[in-house]
Amino acid sequence: MTSNGQNAALVQLRAFLAAADLPFESRLPPERELSERLGVPRPALRKALAVLEQEGQIWRHVGKGTFVGSRPLDTHADIAAIARRTDPAEVMRTRLLLEPEVAALAAIVASPAHVAEMRTCIQRSRSATSWRQYENWDNRLHRAIAEATRNGLLLALLDTLNAVRRAVTWGRLRPDRASPPPDHHSFAEHDAIVAAIEDRDADRARTLMREHLEHVERNLLRPRLS
Repeated sequence: MTSNGQNAALVQLRAFLAAADLPFESRLPPERELSERLGVPRPALRKALAVLEQEGQIWRHVGKGTFVGSRPLDTHADIAAIARRTDPAEVMRTRLLLEPEVAALAAIVASPAHVAEMRTCIQRSRSATSWRQYENWDNRLHRAIAEATRNGLLLALLDTLNAVRRAVTWGRLRPDRASPPPDHHSFAEHDAIVAAIEDRDADRARTLMREHLEHVERNLLRPRLS
């Protein structure tokens, strides 16, 4: 299988996932069906799936299939058990403890390819046509920042945190709009965070990430507590 064939399969698979707008934990079609739908050979598709699994965009369970999102703990029951013992306020406090430092480390060690991936996520989030699609690209951006730290253990911790975050019941109403408005606060905040990472400014990246998450926290929790 040529590298061109592998690259074509990866491009096709990424495009399929972006267009399908699948929520986390959705199961992808079987390999044979997916191969036919994308028009790529199954060996090339398997290699493309392996790349996305390494990136944390999908995970595979032998005998059950391929799922969207990062691999949870050993079982869904583990995530559910943690989620039952926590709440949205704890989730946000934990994010505030971890993610500013993640952004600071990313500013020190991120490669140009990492920054390019972040900017792709920002672009896709801006063009999202639904809140679910926006949230998927928002999640991918935050994970891309974590990937840029080149720290596998830290990435695994954040994947677990995100799995718990998705399992926690937030108890808030969906926004009135069908999709984020053009002036949604996260757009400018994400731009600033990624610019700080690209400039190798760890202190600025840390501060901007903290301010961003504090803004998210206010929007998510204050209506719920009022």
